[in-house]
Amino acid sequence: MGTLTPDFSGTNVLVTGGAQGIGFELAKYFVDAGARVAVLDRDPDALKTAWDGTDAVRTFALDVADSAAVAAAVDEFAEWAGGVDVAVNNAGITRDTVVWKMTDEQWKAVLDVHLGGTFAVTRAVIPHMRRAGAGRIVNVTSYTGMHGNVGQANYAAAKGGIIAFTKTVAKEVARFGITVNAISPNASTAMVAAIPPERLAEMTATVPLGRFADPAEMAPAVAFLASEQAAYVTGIVLPVDGGVSM
Repeated sequence: MGTLTPDFSGTNVLVTGGAQGIGFELAKYFVDAGARVAVLDRDPDALKTAWDGTDAVRTFALDVADSAAVAAAVDEFAEWAGGVDVAVNNAGITRDTVVWKMTDEQWKAVLDVHLGGTFAVTRAVIPHMRRAGAGRIVNVTSYTGMHGNVGQANYAAAKGGIIAFTKTVAKEVARFGITVNAISPNASTAMVAAIPPERLAEMTATVPLGRFADPAEMAPAVAFLASEQAAYVTGIVLPVDGGVSM
């Protein structure tokens, strides 16, 4: 089957966690589609390796949990690019353990990056989108945020919070022409690669399509939600998971 890449020429897109994995593939998709892209990531070396020499990309080495740094980066990108049209909140970390062994640091670190980072970026981009009279925000949540997973109380709480946040902000900003949606992915990332082979085989067996997706397969779904064609879609969580959530 052929591929159809939408045209994002003249569009300014911000992606968090964009130095590797799903975030890198999302940012690359938008660059290939003609967008100017801001990539935020906490790993400066990975940013340099992934994006040095790409004229359409501005990189920002920061922790999305640092709301002041996020706000400054968003404003700098908006000044360079001429606004912010799309924001994709993808950055995330894990600190897995059962809840009775979980430390305050493990709980707070995951909530701060996933939920706090999504809040910080969203708050920073909305004024730019309001001035333009349009905007697209796409958040990355998880099946775990809807159904839980042993050893991931912090991650599940953060991802569940992102779903509630998505729906609430969608209601708040709809009158400004801004949509807010989420995807729930199921892709082969570094986190998946760290799973013991026996457990990974068990998890793969639960996927109706029989495999984890390549991270690049998440990009078309995000691009649709970021496109003009999705102007009447807001407040949804789109599963891109091979049927796991059926």
